[in-house]
Order: sequence, then C-alpha cells, then structure tokens
Amino acid sequence: MVRIALLQMTSSDLPEENLAAAREMIAHTAAAGAQFVLTPEVTNCLSTSRTQQQAVLHPEENDPTLAGLRDAARQHGVWLSIGSLGVKTTDADGRFANRQFLISPDGEIKARYDKIHMFDVEVTPEETYRESDGYRPGTRAVLADAGFAKIGMTICYDVRFPALHRRLAQAGAEIITAPAAFSHVTGAAHWHSLLRARAIETGCFVLAAAQTGVHATSRGAARQTYGHSLAVAPWGEILADAGTETGITCVDLDLEAVKKARKRVPSLTHDREFDEP
Repeated sequence: MVRIALLQMTSSDLPEENLAAAREMIAHTAAAGAQFVLTPEVTNCLSTSRTQQQAVLHPEENDPTLAGLRDAARQHGVWLSIGSLGVKTTDADGRFANRQFLISPDGEIKARYDKIHMFDVEVTPEETYRESDGYRPGTRAVLADAGFAKIGMTICYDVRFPALHRRLAQAGAEIITAPAAFSHVTGAAHWHSLLRARAIETGCFVLAAAQTGVHATSRGAARQTYGHSLAVAPWGEILADAGTETGITCVDLDLEAVKKARKRVPSLTHDREFDEP
C-alpha cells in the first residue's frame, strides 16, 4: 500500500506565492502520512502573458521553485511529482519547456519529462490556446523508478493520446501521472472520461493533480481551470475526486490492483499488426 496526496492549487503568475502555497501543503501531506505527493501542471506560474513568463521564469539550474520544492521533499522525506514547471530553455526561438520532475525523498531529481503534446486548440471563439507559441514540445517518453512503483510521466493534453500511455504501460508503468491545468469547458465534457479510459486501457493507476478556479494575474487575461483532481484505479474506478476547491486529497493505493486488472484483461499483450486504412 502506498499513500499518495494530490495537491489541488489555484496558482497565480507569481512563482514565489505558488511556492509558499505548495510548501505548506506538502508539510500537511507529510503529517498525514503521504509517501508520494503530486502537484499540478505549471505549479510555479499560470499565466496567459508571455511577457510575464519571461520576467518571472528561470532556467532549470537556478529555478527557485524547483530548489524550494526539492528542499520540501528532503525536509519531509516524501517522493514528489512536481506536475510541471515552466522553465526557460536555450532554444533560439526563446520558447519555454513545460517540464515535470520526479523528486526523491533526499531531494534529488530522479526524472524529467517535457510535455510532448501542445494544447493548440480553439475551444470556443472566446477561448483559444496556442501553447506551442510559448512552449516547445518534448520528444521523449519517460518511465521512472520510484522504488515503490514504476511511474510513467505525462502532462495534461497528453491524456488525449492513448499511444503514449500504452507505450508507458508496456514498458512497465504501474502509475501514470497526469497533472493538469485543464480548461473548465473541456474539463466538464471530457476530463473524467479521458482519465478513466487511460487507466482502463493501461491497467495503471492514473493520478491527476489539477489546477482549479480563476487564476489571479498581474499581466494578461485571467484564466479559469476545471479542478477535479482525480485518482483512478486500474479497473477504472474513481478513488477520489477533489471537486473544485483548493486542498489536499489523500488516497491509499494497493499496487496489487495493477497485476489483478492486467490478469483479468491482458490487452497490453494482445497487439496485432494490421493494414493501414
């Protein structure tokens, strides 16, 4: 059994505020006996303004949020999935990386994953996103060993791409992280169905720590996210739903459920070649 904690946050576009909130929540999860703590996508800065992002984001090597969260993991002796941080890169076009980190209880970075699929969509005429304008996509799937489980790393819009999840599961993932800052419109329509489907298809626990509510901004338009951080079991049951308030959701995972689900329906071993349409 592993006790996990999902942190549901309403991050602003000021990293120092978000770091303080995350650290306080991590301290509470440790007191509740959590061994694995998960934060949402863009924990450090949720912003619609590239100007603001350029002003407050840092390269990984001197990012204060990353340093502060590594210290929190070390202080409280927990595994920590930093759902993602916006970090500066050396790319010539100046785009950032949307990067997830797996931190060990001694504060070391055990794995990094850059979000592969960019949220370039027109949800409504009033709600349009071009994530690839500011962030460059990653190119590599990442499977990490946390000792208690093998963890496949995904971020938000990746949830709509089953092939990524299947490859992670076939490579040995038992838990798949799905941190998000999901649109409140698409969230209401698709969030629960997508996460349950990815869990059922892979026989993995899917853990999705989410941003929620209306996000304060110092520059740019305000943005609203869906919330409903979820823990989904390998058979598709929703073990916990955090609703729309900020806070902490703890769940005990029985990792034997992964083996049981895959034994009942061993679809991960049933791939067949087929002709293209």
